[in-house]
Amino acid sequence: MNINVLAGILIPFAGTALGSACVFLLRGDAMPDRVQKALLGFASGVMVAASVWSLLIPAMDMSAHMGKLAFVPAAAGLAAGMLFLLVLDRTVPHQHMDQREPEGPKSQWRRSTMLVMAVTLHNIPEGMAVGVVFAGLLTEQAQITLAGAFALSIGIAIQNFPEGAIISMPLKSAGGAGSKKAFLYGALSGIVEPAAALVTVLLSEILTPALPYLLAFAAGAMLYVVVEELIPESNEGEHSNIGTAGFAAGFILMMILDVALG
Repeated sequence: MNINVLAGILIPFAGTALGSACVFLLRGDAMPDRVQKALLGFASGVMVAASVWSLLIPAMDMSAHMGKLAFVPAAAGLAAGMLFLLVLDRTVPHQHMDQREPEGPKSQWRRSTMLVMAVTLHNIPEGMAVGVVFAGLLTEQAQITLAGAFALSIGIAIQNFPEGAIISMPLKSAGGAGSKKAFLYGALSGIVEPAAALVTVLLSEILTPALPYLLAFAAGAMLYVVVEELIPESNEGEHSNIGTAGFAAGFILMMILDVALG
C-alpha cells in the first residue's frame, strides 16, 4: 500500500480526533445549541454533496457501457446502502445526544458507550466511502483521480471535526466522563473509518467488478444517516434556519472541493 492511500484513509480519522480535542479548549460541558445546529447542518451538506459528486456520479460513469441502464448499479447500490444502515440502526444498541431512551435492542451498556456507538454507526459509511474511492483509484479502471480521492477524504475530515466535538463535549456532562476520557471516546468513535477503508482497499482487486455498486452503496449509507438523523437533529426546536444555512455551506464547500480537485 503506497503512502498516498495510507494518508488518504487516515485523514478522516484525524478530523474526528481534532474535533474531539475541542473538549480541552472550549469552556463548558456542552456546545451551544445554535453552534451544534450549524455544525450538524454543515456535516449534512458535506455528506450529501460527497454522495452525489464523489460516489453516485462516478458509479454511473463507470456503468456508461450499459447505455440507458447505466443507472442500475447506482440505484441498486443506493438502496442496499440504505437498507444496510437501517438494519444496523435496528440491531445495534445506541443512543443519540438529544434522546432520553436508547435505540435498538435492550442492552446493559452504559449511556456513554451507547452515545459513542451512535456516532460510530455514522462513521461506518464514511469509512466505506473513502475505502471504495481509493480502491477504485488503485484498480486504475475507475474514473477516479488521486486529487478526487483526496477531495472526498478531506471533505469527510472537515465534517468529522464538528462531529468529534459534538460527541466529546457532551460526554463530560451526559456521560459523566472527564476531559481526557471524553476526548478518548470521541476519537475512538472515528477509528471505524480507517478500519473500514483499509479492509476495502485491501480487497480492491476482488471488488473491482462491483465498484459501481459499492460506490453507490456507500452513498446510500451516508444519505441514510443524513436523512434519518442529522437533518432532523439540526432542525429541531427554534432557529432551524441555522441548520439549513449550515447545510448550504457544507454542500457548497464539498462541491467546490470535488470539482476543483477532481
